Amino acid sequence: MFAELNRYRRVFQTFARNSLVRDMTFRTNFVIECLSSLGWTAMNVGFYLIIFQYTSTIGANTGWDQEKFFLFLATTWFINSIVQAFFMPNAEEFSELIRTGGLDFALLKPIDTQFLISFRRVSWSSLANFAAGLVIMAVALSRLAGREIDPYVPSFSAIVLYVLFCGCGIAIMYSLMICLSATSIWLGRNQTLYNFWFYITNFSRYPMEIYNRGWGTPLYGLFTFVIPVLVVVNVPARLIAKPISPRSDTEWMLVGWALVATVLSVLVSRWVFRTALNSYRSASS
Repeated sequence: MFAELNRYRRVFQTFARNSLVRDMTFRTNFVIECLSSLGWTAMNVGFYLIIFQYTSTIGANTGWDQEKFFLFLATTWFINSIVQAFFMPNAEEFSELIRTGGLDFALLKPIDTQFLISFRRVSWSSLANFAAGLVIMAVALSRLAGREIDPYVPSFSAIVLYVLFCGCGIAIMYSLMICLSATSIWLGRNQTLYNFWFYITNFSRYPMEIYNRGWGTPLYGLFTFVIPVLVVVNVPARLIAKPISPRSDTEWMLVGWALVATVLSVLVSRWVFRTALNSYRSASS
């Protein structure tokens, strides 16, 4: 088993190195893409700074004040930048592999097809937002620790759980993406993948409390328990932005659901992908 994992690790390292070489071949384009990502991030920061001039929290009585909400934003950028760097380029090209017959060659490789489809390209410029998230998180944590009233420093256990559940969030996002891209086998072309992806994941960019009232309650239920995008950012952000203890039973149940949702999402996405491959009849047929 370890030998097999080591083989996959070496293959991924080869993919990542080749992608980096390709990006460095066109360095100006790489720099422009990084600057574009950072510019988008800066505009988001400015937008929320303007909002916090008129309100103290995002959502009434949610507890997401400026520093804590920027921890939430940093978490969003961590997860989304990794998904966009390692998975989005491959998902977007999946329909082209089907149309051009490239999937035929992928199926012949002595390696798991889903792994090959998912990791063969890396968009290194997308990680610029990850670096921006680190800066935003460092500033927010320092301001939380320096508060005169109710200062807060995350515990070691909170940091460990934060990293773990960021990983869970990435797995859920990847699972949703691979399910969407697999539909290309049935549809032939799925050029609206990115648009649909943006519409769905846009719900994960805000604290889930703002949905849990009035007509937003059905959205809260749908995107927490059916398509669990709300737990992707909310669970790790809660763990890093608020003390672990005391916590209500409801909050711990949400943490537990995030673990269950991660396992279910990965299993369902694997089933959808394999089922879609069984329907594939080659570009020449």
